[in-house]
Amino acid sequence: MTWRNAFYLALALLIACPSTVWSQERDPILVPEVSQHEVLVRQGFTGTELLLYGAILNPDGRRARADYDIVVILRGPDQAISVREKQRFAGIWVNADETAFRSVPSFFALASSSPIDAIVDPRTATIYELGLQYLQLSPTGSIDPVEQARFTRGLVDLRQRSDLFQQDETGVTISEGVLYQARIGLPSNVQVGKYIAETMAVREGRVIASATAEVQVRKEGFDRVVAEQAQENSFAYGLLAVALSVFMGWLAGRIFSLV
Repeated sequence: MTWRNAFYLALALLIACPSTVWSQERDPILVPEVSQHEVLVRQGFTGTELLLYGAILNPDGRRARADYDIVVILRGPDQAISVREKQRFAGIWVNADETAFRSVPSFFALASSSPIDAIVDPRTATIYELGLQYLQLSPTGSIDPVEQARFTRGLVDLRQRSDLFQQDETGVTISEGVLYQARIGLPSNVQVGKYIAETMAVREGRVIASATAEVQVRKEGFDRVVAEQAQENSFAYGLLAVALSVFMGWLAGRIFSLV
């Protein structure tokens, strides 16, 4: 069964059983789906593209009467990260100021049917983190707001250049006011873990419905074994890595001494 057939089967079941929906009667229902619920990262993985799609319905299963904007966010596991600013000193680049953040998404991609600033106000966008400029990255310790904003911009810029942070405010297409879809690319350097795909329906500046789907990203093959050993036996893994580095250095020296 293809993902399209599975989606339409789920949609038919929803229409047949309207009593199972949770939304208020006046609000629409989102029926989200993802083309892949599991992404395997093997050796030579060059990235993949996910299709996030679904339907907008009234609670009774009929087509929604009003027009809505759709925002789709795919977010990876949060991680702690330190950002260092480099400065030129005596002709060389050295680390200067540093700021640590407690919870930075390892991946964040937003796609919407209209520009965010045109469909919600800044307060709503901040509450739901609708866009890169509204991410709540939670710096540790006390920091000057100006410095915090500067480091946050730097971190977002670095992640954007690595394709780990993305924003496409015309990336969602809506067909006949019912079906929506968005394509989001996962780069080769994505972190493993559970990713949450959240879809939100927006009308008159309010988020009136939301639904989520999960995507698991995990390593496969030799990469998976290495990652598991690094996590479960970190001390032995470190010793092995150092020993291997020393051996390779010695071997290279022997080879070049014979040339």
